[in-house]
This record gives sequence, structure tokens and C-alpha cells, in this order.
Amino acid sequence: MDGDGQESVAASTAMLKAFSHPVRRAILRALDRLDAARAADLADALDIPANRLSFHLRTLADAGIIEEDPSRARDRRDRVWVPAIRSITFGSAEDPIADEALGAVVVDGHIADHGDIVRRAAAWSMEYLTGRDAVMHGVMSRHAARLTPDEFRDLHQRIQALIDEARTNHDESAPSHMYEIDIVAADDAI
Repeated sequence: MDGDGQESVAASTAMLKAFSHPVRRAILRALDRLDAARAADLADALDIPANRLSFHLRTLADAGIIEEDPSRARDRRDRVWVPAIRSITFGSAEDPIADEALGAVVVDGHIADHGDIVRRAAAWSMEYLTGRDAVMHGVMSRHAARLTPDEFRDLHQRIQALIDEARTNHDESAPSHMYEIDIVAADDAI
């Protein structure tokens, strides 16, 4: 369950196709930061022509990942987009993906996005480590723990619950930053 009380949704083939494109993943990250946005706002934020962006917004909406929120519109012509779901599962042993090749493209995209976060954190880290920047804009940490698969699954679920709790308890009136949190783990069998 995510911080908005929604259960995680298993990704459909349409969702996988939507997530396979880097512009659509960038749109979703921008919506995470902005909470709600018009196409023009997203085009400005991402430096993408509005007509090109509209295609990607329709693809995300058709897949059920984003939706219009008329309550935030200024008038009937105004289209404001919000995330329709906050937590998506891309496959598991219990609920495998239908299209393995498409799943591989989505995984490659997530690897590229993860690499971007690592590069940003690494480029900034010396500013923090040397005291030139006192604000913690990122973190890189490594941990190892001997666990059973069930213990690891429980640990991951608890970490997710803590992130969801922090999102839910966030003071909207306080100045804040959007932190992208990627969790990568591998056991010694792979």
C-alpha cells in the first residue's frame, strides 16, 4: 500500500509501454515534484515542445497512470494532470509480466534513471563531505545483512512503509525538496 492508502497496482502491458519511454518517465518525475500540472507547465519544466508532450500525456492517461483533475482547472478548457496511481509493481513470481521483451526495456529505463540519481548524488557528495553544503541533498549508503528471502521481503516492505509514512506526514506548508529514492539490492546468488 502506498502513502495515499492505495494498493500497489500490477503493471499492465499498456503501463509497461508507457514506462518504456524516457520522456514519459520524466513526466512522471515532474508530476511527483509538482503534484499536479498543466501540459504547458510540464513542457516548460522539461523543456519539451507542448505538442510532443501532449502525445506522451495521452499515452500515460490511456494506460491509467495519470488522469485529469477538473477540480484544479481554472476553466473548462484547462486540463490539469495528476498521478492516478502512486505505486506500481512491474512483475513478480506471483504476478509475472506478460511481455518479457517489453519488461526488459522498462528495466533498462529504470537502470538509466537510477544511474542518473547516482551520478547526481556523487557529483554533489564532496560539497557535503567537505562542509561546503550543510544541507543533505542526497545520500549514498551501503549495507549488508544476512537474511532469509522472507526476512528480506519483510525488510523491503518495511522500508516502503516508512517512505509512504514520510510522504503522508509531510508538512505541505514547509519548504521542501523532492527526493528520488531508489532501492537496489542483490543477494549473493545473483
